[in-house]
Amino acid sequence: MKTDVTFPSDGLKIAGHLYTPDGEAGGPRPAVVVGHPGSGVKEQAAGLYARRLAGQGLVTLAFDAAYQGESEGTPRGLEDPAHRVEDIKAAVSFLTTCDEVDPDRIGVLGICASGGYVLPAAATDHRIKAVGTVSAVDIARQFRLGADGAQDPAVIQGMLDAAAAARTAEARGEGVQSFPLFPDAAEQARALGGRHGFEGFEYYRTDRARHSRSAKFFTWSSVDRLAGFDAFRCVDLIEPRPLLMIVGSEAVTSWMAVEAFQNARNPKELHWIDGASHVDLYDKEQYVGPAVAKLTDFFGTHLAKAN
Repeated sequence: MKTDVTFPSDGLKIAGHLYTPDGEAGGPRPAVVVGHPGSGVKEQAAGLYARRLAGQGLVTLAFDAAYQGESEGTPRGLEDPAHRVEDIKAAVSFLTTCDEVDPDRIGVLGICASGGYVLPAAATDHRIKAVGTVSAVDIARQFRLGADGAQDPAVIQGMLDAAAAARTAEARGEGVQSFPLFPDAAEQARALGGRHGFEGFEYYRTDRARHSRSAKFFTWSSVDRLAGFDAFRCVDLIEPRPLLMIVGSEAVTSWMAVEAFQNARNPKELHWIDGASHVDLYDKEQYVGPAVAKLTDFFGTHLAKAN
């Protein structure tokens, strides 16, 4: 069953979908917060994983980040990493108030950018008992270094120049300054971003998964916030709680999950989905099915044991 819910996060109302399993529970259930990819909304990949995990007996909560989707916050399209981490903690707080949830058995699942954000959230919030990621990236590294880690350093410097100019323009009353996340055509997306860029375009801008509320742009003020962020800095603090990172073997972004995994401490597992790209794991059943099975076993095992 899906229920529309709201909860506060640092003064803003966050919109979410709470999924509860069918049938009698026999008591409060374990629960998982599910965070969406950068530019995504709760109705896309996060909602798919939340529904599938609820079908396996977990209460799940997918939500829109502040400033995006149905959640409150202006300017629209702001990607604020500090607030994104706070949103995850606020979602945990909300779950602790739900009668159907055991507050001592709450985990988190982050997809893409949220796969990065759940790491500092879990590192500093001991209410989170188990951490899962799918196609995890540190969006800050992606801006600084590119999806493949080989971006010319001049790119981020140019973006920071533009972000600085945008802040000045806004101070002078010229309105919020923003930039588009996707080009107008698939050919442009492939030329600019290769296979990864094309697959992102196909997911977000075609009937495959297009949603009217998914972000089409970010504010330029997002860039300098992101450039100084590091999702992996405190990943060692997740110990002794378990970490599972699911990665596609064909994902150009996989180096980021590998780096985070190397910096984490046991118990941890890096699980590869053979043949999957980064975006394949958002919605393609031949890859999502095995990922959900692995997550079901992971959360079922570790949340059952949580004290």
